[in-house]
Amino acid sequence: MAAKRDYYEILGISKSATTEEIKKAYRKNAKKYHPDVNKDDPSAEEKFKEVAEAYEVLSDTQKRAAYDQFGHDAFDPNRMGAGGFGGFGGADFGGAGGFGDIFDLLFGGAGGGQRRRSGPQRGADKEARLEINFEDAVFGIEKDMEMMRVESCRKCGGSGAEPGSKPKVCPQCQGAGQVRTVQSTPFGRFETVRPCGHCSGEGKIIDKPCADCKGKGRVKKKRHISVRIPAGIDTGSRLRIQSEGEEGIMGGPPGDLYIVIVVRPHPKFQREGYTLICNQEINFVQAALGAEIEIPLLGGSHHKLIIPEGTQPGDVITVKNKGIPYLHSHRSGDLKVLVNVKIPTRLSKRQKEILAGFFSDNDEKEIGKKGLFNKLKDAMG
Repeated sequence: MAAKRDYYEILGISKSATTEEIKKAYRKNAKKYHPDVNKDDPSAEEKFKEVAEAYEVLSDTQKRAAYDQFGHDAFDPNRMGAGGFGGFGGADFGGAGGFGDIFDLLFGGAGGGQRRRSGPQRGADKEARLEINFEDAVFGIEKDMEMMRVESCRKCGGSGAEPGSKPKVCPQCQGAGQVRTVQSTPFGRFETVRPCGHCSGEGKIIDKPCADCKGKGRVKKKRHISVRIPAGIDTGSRLRIQSEGEEGIMGGPPGDLYIVIVVRPHPKFQREGYTLICNQEINFVQAALGAEIEIPLLGGSHHKLIIPEGTQPGDVITVKNKGIPYLHSHRSGDLKVLVNVKIPTRLSKRQKEILAGFFSDNDEKEIGKKGLFNKLKDAMG
């Protein structure tokens, strides 16, 4: 049989480590080797047990003192007398209160070897992703969603027992859901509290499980909810819907539902914050002489856009208050129109002569007197 590794070495800490350093090292290593995270690594479970065992000893002041003085012999019942400190080599880290509870401790649950809660518990929060169109994000909309959530079984009322029968109090823990063991050692008496293995910490035994929930007392149900999307929302925003998370336990309140918004791109418009951006193509005559054109806006409306004389390719024209509405406000951002001047690729002989005449040496004085734009107007009739 291979010699057991040093507990300090397992956690990667020094023998002078503080309680907080021990706890931090435990969390780091337990996350690293947790079987639920390393399903493809068959050695992860053993490493995880090592980490849990090391933490159970080093996090307890008396057990740590015994280990520092006697090493692993302090917990060997054959060397330290009947009971030792409980013989950690035979501890069950995989059953009730084992991996599942430790995983809850690490990742935010309510387990982690704490005393079993027997009173009402709030249901867990849920998160869902909702994709919406660009225009729906700008103007707001009400969306219907289908969600699956865990609820109390209606058939058995959450008891887990088939109607007509009742759960029985666990004879081993007398309904407490946990068992206590007291061990005498050369260093004193130690009390250990563990989830009851007979009832898996539930405190009750079900002889006739409910056919609908299989004795769990809870089932997954499809739920239809209506979500109001406020105008101006953007990708990454989270909406909180109260009481639409998982149903509570033993009469506890339900959790909340958080909806993460994803906005689909628009073929013509983009946004930067509350500024709406679009491209608009005009011809070179409109750019040179100026024009009034009609451009489409979101929602099917139109806007008369004034193109100033001498507009250059890449110029930006700002239209006030035609952008994205501010969330929960009557204000709106601006619309930025990026102008793209289209240069013709085919010109008639007459058109070529007119354009060439603008920049001929003979016309410089005339251009200076009349102005380029007036001459262009004359040429165009």
